[in-house]
Amino acid sequence: MLTIIGTSHISPESVKKVTKIIEEKKPDIVALELDRKRLEALIQGHKGGIELSHIFKIGIKGWLFGNIGALVERKLGEKTGIAPGTEMIEAYKTARKNNAKIELIDQDIDITLKKGSSITWKEKWNLIKDIIAGVFGKAKKIDLAKVPEKRLIQTLIKEMKQKYPTLYRVLVQERNQYMAKKLAIIMKKNPNKHVLAVIGAGHEEDVSTQAKEYLNKIDIAQ
Repeated sequence: MLTIIGTSHISPESVKKVTKIIEEKKPDIVALELDRKRLEALIQGHKGGIELSHIFKIGIKGWLFGNIGALVERKLGEKTGIAPGTEMIEAYKTARKNNAKIELIDQDIDITLKKGSSITWKEKWNLIKDIIAGVFGKAKKIDLAKVPEKRLIQTLIKEMKQKYPTLYRVLVQERNQYMAKKLAIIMKKNPNKHVLAVIGAGHEEDVSTQAKEYLNKIDIAQ
C-alpha cells in the first residue's frame, strides 16, 4: 500500500499535515524526497546554500544554480516563517518516533545541480525576468502558507515546461522518474507494508502514476 503526501517546502500547513498523518496512519515505511546529503544538512540546521568546496564536484555553474535556488527558497520561507524543508525534517522525526523505517528516494543533489548547470541563456533570461516580476509584485499571487491546489500546480508545471524546458527536465521529469522507481522497488521488497511518501506537491501526481507502472514491470533483482 502506498500513500503519498504532497507538500510545500515552506508551508506551515505542510508541517502540521505530515506530522498528523504519520501519527494517525503509523506507516511501516516513510519515504522522503531527500538524498543523504540534504537530510544531513537539515538535521545539522544548514541554511541550504552549497559550500564553495562543491565547485570541484558540480562545477561553478552548478554551484551558482544551487545557491541561487537556495536563496530564493529561503527568502520565500521568511515570508511564511518556515525554513525550507521543515516538513521533511518533521516527517523524519515523527517517523523515527513511531519506529517507522525511513527511506530516502530523491536523486543525489550533486547530480541534480550538475545537470541544472546546462540551463540555456534563454531560460536564464526568462528566470531573471520572473525574479524581477516577483520582487516588484507582478507575479502570480500565491498563498505561500498553503499547499497549492492541484489545478494551480498543473498550470505552474505547464508554464515551467514551456519557459524552462531544461529546468523542467532536470528538476521535475528526471527526478519524478527516479523517485517513482525507488518507490516501486521499496514496495516490491515490502509487499505487505504500508509505505508513506512525503514529496513536493508538484511531483505527487506524476510520481504516483509512474510508481504504479514501475511496480508492474520492475525486476526486484535490480
